Formats: sequence, C-alpha cells, structure tokens
Amino acid sequence: MGLCLSAQASAFGLEDVIARAETLAAEPYQAPDPIPGFMQNLGYDEFRSIRFDPAQQLWSPSRTRFQVMLVPAGRTYRHPVRINIVDAEGVHLLPFRKELFSFGDEALRKKVPADLGYAGFKLTYPINKAGVQDQFLVFAGASYFRGVGAGDHFGLSKRGLALDTGLLSGEEFPIFREFWLIRPHPQASSMKVYGLLDSKRVTGAYEFTIHPGQPTRVEINSTLFTRERIELLGIAPLTSMFFYGENTARPLGNWRPEVHDSDGLLIHDGSGEWSWRPLINPTRLQTFSFSTRNVRGFGLFQRDGSFASYQDPEADYERRPDAWVRTREDWGDGRIVLVQIPTSDETNDNIVAFWSPPNTVAGGKRFDFRYEIDLGRLVSLDHPLARVQHTFVGLGDILGGGDVENAYRLIADFQGGPLEGLAADAPVTADVTAMLGGRVLEQYVEYVEQNGHWRLSILAMPAEGKPLELRAYLKRDATPLSETWTYTLPTENDIKGNGK
Repeated sequence: MGLCLSAQASAFGLEDVIARAETLAAEPYQAPDPIPGFMQNLGYDEFRSIRFDPAQQLWSPSRTRFQVMLVPAGRTYRHPVRINIVDAEGVHLLPFRKELFSFGDEALRKKVPADLGYAGFKLTYPINKAGVQDQFLVFAGASYFRGVGAGDHFGLSKRGLALDTGLLSGEEFPIFREFWLIRPHPQASSMKVYGLLDSKRVTGAYEFTIHPGQPTRVEINSTLFTRERIELLGIAPLTSMFFYGENTARPLGNWRPEVHDSDGLLIHDGSGEWSWRPLINPTRLQTFSFSTRNVRGFGLFQRDGSFASYQDPEADYERRPDAWVRTREDWGDGRIVLVQIPTSDETNDNIVAFWSPPNTVAGGKRFDFRYEIDLGRLVSLDHPLARVQHTFVGLGDILGGGDVENAYRLIADFQGGPLEGLAADAPVTADVTAMLGGRVLEQYVEYVEQNGHWRLSILAMPAEGKPLELRAYLKRDATPLSETWTYTLPTENDIKGNGK
C-alpha cells in the first residue's frame, strides 16, 4: 500500500533534509530556545497530569490506521521541536494547540503558554487489535525514540546518535530539532518520518520507514555532517536498564528475583561469530569495546521471558522488547561499545550499546549509514548456534561453588541450535579462556535433564587486583556448537560483598 496521498507529499524526501543538515553544519551551533522555567520545574505528577486527548489524534477523522498523539514540552523535555505534516497540500508546520490537552490542575492550565510547543509525538496503530489505536513508537526527548512490537511493554530506548558516551570528558546529547511526518494512505501498513538532528559538533538527516508488527521494524537511512572533532561517535545507540539479575546478588531489601529491561548484549561479527555478553550493574563506570569487521548486527535482549524471574505484574519485565540493529551495508572496521553505569534503582537507564568507528572523527566530514532496527519479543535472527539462556555467578570457596579461596564459580546454560536432539552423553566439551592473567582451575560440561540445557561450569581465579575476564563456547570435536559467552567480573563486585 502506498505511503503518501499525493505527488506533493512524495516530492519531499531525505535529500531535502540532507540539504538542511549540510547547511546547518556550516553555521555556528545555536541551542534551541528553552521553555519557561516553571514548565521545566514541574514535578513528575504535575507533568503527568497534562494529557493529550486521544480523540484529537491527527488523521483520526479519516480513520487512517496510523494516527498521531502529541507530547507537550515540559519537565525534562525542555526544548520544543518543530513538527511538520507533509500531505496533499504540501508541507506545513503543526501549530501548538493547548486545547488538545487536559490538565489535572486548572491553575497550571492557565499558566501554560499558548505557544508552548511540542516535545515530540507518539504514533498509534491497531498493532494488537483491529480498530484499536495503540501507541507503538514514541519520539520525544533529545534524539530518543522508543518502540514495541505487538503485545509488548515499553522498555529500552533507541537514539539517533551518541557522542562521547562513557568518556570522562562528558557526553553530548544531540537533539532532533525538527520532524516531517508523511501522511500515509488510510490503509497503509507503513509510514515515513524524517528528522533533522543537531548538536554542537554534528548535524544529521534521518529517514525512518516504520513497519508496525511483531516485531516492529524501523528502517533508517542517515547522513551526518561533523562540525568539530568527535572522540567517540556512537551509531545506532541503544539505551536500557539493568538493576540486578540472575548473575548478580539481590540488593538488600529487594524482594523481586530480577529487575531489568535487558539482560545481555548480542553481537554478530562479519567473521560469522555470534557472541553474548550478560549485563551487570557495576560499582563504577565500565566501558568495553568489542572489535568488529563489517559487523552484521548487534542488540540488547531480554532473553529471560519468564514471569517467574521477575514476579512483577505491573512492570511486566518479561514483556520488555529486544532491539536488534541489522546493518544494510559494509560498515568496515569498528567496534561495538558497551557502557555500564552504576545505578541504585530501576529508574535510571544505565546501559548503552552502539557501533563506533575505530578512531576519532574529524570535523568537516560526511558519513552515511543505513541500518534497520527490529523491536519486539519475536525478533527473528539467522542464528544457527546454541544460545546462552542463563548465567549464574557465585563464590568458589563455598558449598556448591568449590574449595578455592578467591576463586569464583560461573555457570552458563546453553540451549537450541545443534545441541537440540543430542543424547545426554554426547561428547560436548568447551573451549574456555581466561584473560588478564586469570586462571581456569576447572571446567566441565553436563546435560541438565530438568531444564533441557547444556551447562558449562567454570571455576576460575582472577589475577591479583584485576577483574576476572572469561570467554567460552561449547564444541564437539573442533566444531563450535554455541555462540561465544563472554563475561567480566570486576574486582569490586556484589558476589564477593566488596561492591555495593
């Protein structure tokens, strides 16, 4: 089904936004005008009381399958963005209309300026039930956007770009300062959105082609223009939350077994290797780089989809979506960067993952990136190997762990792929490597009949004063059977009790 209603609408495209981004990059950076101070200082409940009227969604009179709810500026959304509609009448700015919102506080309603502006928008679509408009994709705040597949609960976020994330010099947050929404045909199953990104050191033009479903797929074409040198350029960044899980100690006083939006980072390198890194909540900022050549994909996943692992019917952590970034061209040499930031609760997004070129990026350069992101619990991967299902970590000198002081017992459970159908006594072994001077004291593989998993058990000791860094995969003879499991346990950690 066509995306647009007219030749005028289709005449506007990515090249128009690229031209704007290139012109903007040649000019000195100008920060957007902030909203009034009292709107920035609204409390959480005050801002939440400002609600868009769903009956006023854009395009609802025409019963189009795609409709739009608007997000008011306020609280952390401190700068309004321009939102344009591209339709049969051409391109026109969407003016702010105060009457589209209800206010829990009449005094606040009177104070809100008539020209406050929008912080972003929410796309709705009958993604779960015919005739029912459900929110499935939200663009609001800096360059953030969040999406779900059918039946999912909102969780991790995506960003247009990350700059110097995890560096001691501090992070710069680019913003989408203008959007163009291409009005789709009433029965269209996909639509386009364009965004103009801007920050002190870079501008960008983005084309989003959006396909709601399970999973929801967003195809992205982007062109970047650098104004100044960038130390760490983050492409296709993903942001999530990991408070604690099966591989960590439960913080004192917390009753739920696990609390996280994502539990691991998956990488598919151009070499064909699939690697899985379970997430942690460190006591200090941690940044890891995984070298890649022509990376094919990477993503943050919530592999544990069992309610029993979370026991939280309100948060629905078992329904949080995965996000898989699939490259659509050769990105060459680079690295997947994983940033893990300490957090004391579940309200902070403390996990960031992105692709970055191997070196710093100079000013005055143009870059083009094409990729797509799958969002949902049923992301389809061309993954032929067994997958890590669980990671457990304990001390290596207690009952069930071992009898070696200062050692750790690590368990990785694998399932699927070529392990399916193997006899319990099949000769499955493991290749285990310790880095940074660590030692593998013991390792063995066994079939666990109770859950149908193949379990790798490792007793390992870190070098004095260094983290324990391990890498392992299952094999039969010389043939790999599983993705590669990697793990880094910091010197200060909650397993030994010298962390948080």
